[in-house]
Amino acid sequence: MIAWVEGEIASVHENTVVLSTPHGMAWEVRVPTVVSDAMGARLGQRVRLQTFVSMEQQAQGTSFTPRIIGFESEAQRSFFERFTKVKGLGPKRALRAMAMPAGQIAAAIRARDTTALARLPEIGKRLAETIVAELHGKIDEFADADAVITEGKPAAGGGALNDAARQTVAALVRLGEQPANAEELVRRARGVLGKNADKASADELLAAAFALRA
Repeated sequence: MIAWVEGEIASVHENTVVLSTPHGMAWEVRVPTVVSDAMGARLGQRVRLQTFVSMEQQAQGTSFTPRIIGFESEAQRSFFERFTKVKGLGPKRALRAMAMPAGQIAAAIRARDTTALARLPEIGKRLAETIVAELHGKIDEFADADAVITEGKPAAGGGALNDAARQTVAALVRLGEQPANAEELVRRARGVLGKNADKASADELLAAAFALRA
């Protein structure tokens, strides 16, 4: 089993990251949406991804192609493995569906919030109900303690980041912050802004994040 792969980010396309190594090799790694979104702003940087190999079915099951699937942490990988045990949620679909941190998806499952889950890519109402039915009570260790979900919408500072917040995360990464730290700063900044968080521009969020770093 390939436990991890390490290299410089050569390219990012949808749910695929290509890592270049000093030995003239490049790894093509399938990653969750939340990972590919973060790595788009880190081209040329060196990263290590926790991995496992999945056999992708081809030609209606007559052949299989090995695919390396990568994650930013072992916890994210463990969540994915449990997530894909849901009937109808295979690896490719699950990677696209993971458009927010695993902890927030787990919190939605814990809260039986099918509305929040149904807004994820590839997840409609019926599959969201299946996810809750099959995983409720089985993924609580992954859930973020502060990911409060109310009336199907994440509270200010939690949930999927909007465009301004994503731009702010990317700006912080370019300024030297680690992606996880940058995202945490932006979520805290949104919390400080409260009800105005969703209307805040990237510049306003960046200023609030810098104030928290001081």
